[in-house]
Amino acid sequence: MTEPPRHAPAPGDGWVQCACGSRHWGLHGAAGLLVARRTPGGAATHVLLQHRAPWSHHGGTWGIPGGARHPDEDATAAALREAGEEAGVPADAVRPFATRVLTHPNWSYTTVLADEVHAFDARATDAESLEIAWVPVADVAALDLLPAFAEAWPALRAALDDRPATSDVPGPGAATVRGDARHTTQGGHPLPHGRSEE
Repeated sequence: MTEPPRHAPAPGDGWVQCACGSRHWGLHGAAGLLVARRTPGGAATHVLLQHRAPWSHHGGTWGIPGGARHPDEDATAAALREAGEEAGVPADAVRPFATRVLTHPNWSYTTVLADEVHAFDARATDAESLEIAWVPVADVAALDLLPAFAEAWPALRAALDDRPATSDVPGPGAATVRGDARHTTQGGHPLPHGRSEE
């Protein structure tokens, strides 16, 4: 296995030993961006996925671009920053419309769901990614997925279909999707410009 590149740790980088018994990346929690490409009628056809570098946690699997939140950074900002760093996603090329927050006893992961609003050159832009690809929605479950993403995918897939109509997205009041069968979620309120936050 290739060793990870050496770099100065970013604020928030580090492992949290969770009360659930697992270790999670991100001292202040973590966030990722699930971007959908849609037909003119609004149906999600593809999602942007990251093939993780072999040296990374669960290396070789597919997931979404994301990572540790910086101190005092909201989840939407963290997800957009990470997607820019790892996949070349320009913040102005996507429109967040909902969040899904998985809350553990002392850690949380927020998936920010977004639509592509104009085409961009998605590509691996750092050593954490083997490749970045637009994957047909119907093919996602057949990939070797990051285990947590595999577990979350059915609910995330449903949330892609439940998004507000395009004309409703830009204003306040975007949806927040929360919870799963094993963990609880806390909070949830809309942000300006159609963003939701935990």
